Amino acid sequence: MKINVKNMANESVKDITLADTVWNIETNDLVLKKMIRLQLDSMRQGTHKTKTRSEVSGGGRKPWKQKGTGRARQGSIRATQWRGGGIAGGVTPRDYTFDINKKERALALKSALTHKAQDKELVVIDNIKLESLKTKEIKNLVKNLELNGKVLFVTAEDNEDLYMATRNLGYAYYITSNEINCLDLVNTDTLVCDEAAVKKIEEVLK
Repeated sequence: MKINVKNMANESVKDITLADTVWNIETNDLVLKKMIRLQLDSMRQGTHKTKTRSEVSGGGRKPWKQKGTGRARQGSIRATQWRGGGIAGGVTPRDYTFDINKKERALALKSALTHKAQDKELVVIDNIKLESLKTKEIKNLVKNLELNGKVLFVTAEDNEDLYMATRNLGYAYYITSNEINCLDLVNTDTLVCDEAAVKKIEEVLK
């Protein structure tokens, strides 16, 4: 698969060939969905807690005698059917994460990258270099590249100016190539990589 490399002024610079083993595979959406679910589940704190009958204070004695009152028999005012009583089958702290093997992780990421390339949602820039860390720099870049929706910028090396310029925008995000993941790819409309990032991604996933 070939793709046109542009500069920051949206001018064509050259063409490069993308590795088919990374950007043009037979996608597996089930594995991709599994990986996204893993990422979302790992964000959950799992600190939810309800008190069971044994943990609620009070209710140490029987509220009334067993027989002769005409009322239903009760053993404690902290039983689950009472107001202020314990919760039956309530939530307890837990870890929502689960395991996924290395091959599935790689396949999921390749599938996400392939979707971006095949849907023409991949833009390759020869070098992303901002003059300053101001937000207007990214606004101008997005405008020059004629991008719409959410944009994910990826570079091979840390780019502090790019990070600072994107962090206050609700439609522009920045990560390095070693941080690239399925959730960020799926949640954005356009993936903008510098040429070095494309090569680095291919080196890792080939």
